[in-house]
Amino acid sequence: MTKRRVLLTAAAAVPLAAPAQAGQAAGPDRRPPDPELRGILREIDPRRVEATVRRLAAFGTRHTLSSQTDPVRGIGAARDWIHARLREYAAGTRMTVELQSFVQPVSPRVPTPTVITNVIATLPGTATPERIYVVTGHYDSRATDVLDFTSDAPGADDDASGVAVVLELARVLARRAPQATLVFAAVAGEEQGLYGSDHLAQAYKDRNADIQGMFSNDIVGTGDAHDGTRPDNRTVRLFVEGVPTAETAAEANVRKSVGGENDGPSRQLGRFVKVVEPAGTNVRVIWRRDRYLRGSDHISFLLRGYPAARFTEPRENFAHEHQDVRVVDGVQYGDLVEFCDFDYIARVARVNAATLWSLAIAPGTPKDVVVDTTQLTNRTTLRWTVGTEPDLAGYEIVWRETTAADWTGVLPVGKVGTATVDLSKDNVFFGVRAVNAAGHRSPAAAPRPSS
Repeated sequence: MTKRRVLLTAAAAVPLAAPAQAGQAAGPDRRPPDPELRGILREIDPRRVEATVRRLAAFGTRHTLSSQTDPVRGIGAARDWIHARLREYAAGTRMTVELQSFVQPVSPRVPTPTVITNVIATLPGTATPERIYVVTGHYDSRATDVLDFTSDAPGADDDASGVAVVLELARVLARRAPQATLVFAAVAGEEQGLYGSDHLAQAYKDRNADIQGMFSNDIVGTGDAHDGTRPDNRTVRLFVEGVPTAETAAEANVRKSVGGENDGPSRQLGRFVKVVEPAGTNVRVIWRRDRYLRGSDHISFLLRGYPAARFTEPRENFAHEHQDVRVVDGVQYGDLVEFCDFDYIARVARVNAATLWSLAIAPGTPKDVVVDTTQLTNRTTLRWTVGTEPDLAGYEIVWRETTAADWTGVLPVGKVGTATVDLSKDNVFFGVRAVNAAGHRSPAAAPRPSS
């Protein structure tokens, strides 16, 4: 391996006492879970997951247009049950719980103005509470006709499974102390047009919230599609966009010049998830915003420029989604509890837990990362804003060939805001990530050209 001279700069460029070795593998960030995370993963309980899925399915229908006052059937009963569970988990902790309601005007799938309510639990961070990570599942359901709010629509897989993940995460994490803020949200109105998550994302945007990651859990009920295919109980798909949904025309012009289609903040979030996935689980990262012509609540956050991704099962059975409950030619249709695998849902919850906890105890993603383009040189100078985390230890520059999927090189540069490395920005893609004293790393941030 060749040696390259690296310059590190804070206020001014200061050469290292000896040339740093560039090109070491980026693999050292793949750390085993720390004792607290191991405890978190052990506490996730498939029996509680099952109880949640069964209870939500038992409300008959959770259609957004169904009754909000009937105590036993409809979306209002489901809302109140979820709210009660989250308040139970929050008792005696720093976690707070709220109902976020708004009136959705008439739209193609909402024939009359309708109250939609999100149920939100917030666990404030202990060190950087302004840094936020959000996880959602949607508690509304539907039958074949998207406007049919009276027929049974148990919605076990779509999406009681995702709500069960969110509730289990809230239960297990409520009594812990993440450095960043964690938000556990059961949203409504997804089937009618992502209305609940749209309102939630806009509320955060209106207050300029620093959301550094959002995950939708939508249809995470089974690794086996029950269609005769071989079960895959280890794999969960993670959809992550490349070119940001919220990219401006000016940003698109820059990207067309320098590349970066594979380096948006959501794509970096996907790389992070793959690094921290629990043993025995395979997160299959798919480089698309979502499935063909379909979407979920993460899109509401992407539209507002927040990094977001969607967890879903590896192979769907479409006889069990958006279908009236019925039997035709011996085939059972409908989104019934019997088609859910509660051990699998618990596995998905562990992937979420490992991701959220690892994000919340690491430093935040570096901000204001730029690559100096003011002069022609075969060296590369990167600059960023030094974070305020009390345990921040420093930064690492990472890079890869432009044809590589993941980072292949890493160089520690210390607690500085500028570094110059003897690698050409024209030949590789760069990123910068933060590291704390315990060795926990943030997602990388790709640089934009300096003006």
